[in-house]
Amino acid sequence: MAVDYSVIVLYLAGMLAMGWWGMRRARSKSEFLVAGRRLGPWMYSGTMAAIVLGGASTIGGVGLGYKYGLSGAWMVFAIGLGLLALSVFFSARIARLKVYTVSEMLDLRYGGRAGVISGVVMWAYTLMLAVTSTIAYATIFDVLFDLPRTVAIVLGGAIVVAYSTLGGMWSITLTDMVQFVVKTIGVLILLLPIAVVKAGGFAEMKAQLPTEYFAPLGIGGETIFTYVLIYTFGMLIGQDIWQRVFTARTDKVARWGGTVAGTYCLLYALAGAVIGTAAKVLYPNLPSADDAFATIVKDELPMGVRGLVLAAALAAVMSTSSGALIACATVANNDIWSRLRGVGSAQGEDHDEVKGNRLFILVMGVAVIGIAIALNDVVQALTVAYNLLVGGLLVPILGGLLWRRGTVQGALAAVAVGGLSVIGLMWSYGILANEPVYYGLLASLAAYVIVSLATRPTDAAVLAHWRARLAGQDPDAAEHTEPETVPAPVTG
Repeated sequence: MAVDYSVIVLYLAGMLAMGWWGMRRARSKSEFLVAGRRLGPWMYSGTMAAIVLGGASTIGGVGLGYKYGLSGAWMVFAIGLGLLALSVFFSARIARLKVYTVSEMLDLRYGGRAGVISGVVMWAYTLMLAVTSTIAYATIFDVLFDLPRTVAIVLGGAIVVAYSTLGGMWSITLTDMVQFVVKTIGVLILLLPIAVVKAGGFAEMKAQLPTEYFAPLGIGGETIFTYVLIYTFGMLIGQDIWQRVFTARTDKVARWGGTVAGTYCLLYALAGAVIGTAAKVLYPNLPSADDAFATIVKDELPMGVRGLVLAAALAAVMSTSSGALIACATVANNDIWSRLRGVGSAQGEDHDEVKGNRLFILVMGVAVIGIAIALNDVVQALTVAYNLLVGGLLVPILGGLLWRRGTVQGALAAVAVGGLSVIGLMWSYGILANEPVYYGLLASLAAYVIVSLATRPTDAAVLAHWRARLAGQDPDAAEHTEPETVPAPVTG
């Protein structure tokens, strides 16, 4: 394993080096939080694909393939569909707003007063997303170095917190590009064909496994519907995803770069399911489906290649973890702390704001590591986070983008009714039940429409300002952009 260890150690050292490089580049709020809004199509596509394809998509996707066959691709497939929908229908408008958070978008659309409550919901979602990603380090480092769970979480989490705190979005962008390349080589180019060959090819796989393993809907229609509802719609409104949209140099980069990333996700989904299916042929009696990835890597890959593929799994976890961490810190600082202090979220692009955001990443990172050590049930924590996100924020966000008659009172009612309904229904039906998000979303929609129609329409001046910002024409947007002395755009 010495060669494999060397590959992993070099990879981790490279992540820290990129954090140091990013620190020298991130000299303003815009540079630190959204990479100066200067990413070109290649870099934007790679980093967007990296953040949405985390440990759940890699290790969990292979596990679903092991359990259900090719239809196990539906979870990651739903993520890809969400990214495609966001890129094609909404990303150009989102990028032109020149904001930093989803809550700032809600304030622009509804004329203020929606930011704090939506910020709290979004903060809870990003916090739990960062926590669950951090817990995944325990699985990977256990395979690599046989480390105790707590030590593995601290080691992996500390590396992500370090490079994220140092360079902000610039460090995360550069590391995500490396992680994207490592995942592509490790999973798609190496592990996928090796797994199929070791399993005897597709003909042998079909002969060894039940027919339902190759049925497109074998995982079940209700499960597929739930994946689409939670993950596809979750991609449309998550702060971690929107913050990447804000890094695009132009609205065209956001649209077409995101479309490429979404298409890549669909291919990655199918690859994970095929690898898991091959693992079922090779190891039909694993105690847990989530062990399929680590088992096939350890037992079937040659020296050196094994280290690269394990680095790919580590890259998948790190990309999601770092993206969720900076999103969590951005929301905590800009949408909650600054508003509670009575300070606007865009107070200039000076070094003090960089220091403040850097401090929030450090504090949130330490909190994430602590919660990850204490938490045992990852699935339940992530389910709560996604249910609150979709049930509480999907309707007011999409309603603001699509329905002119929506009002701030309707938005607040939708967040409150949807969020409380989801919590109550999870208490009644159980956290892992599908009904909470179904009924919570319907309650949020009903509250939004009824209250919006029962209250005065949004002020015409607010809507005019909103439409101007969507078109990228509002002069007030200048306060969110970099001075004229910024470096040349990154072409990617």
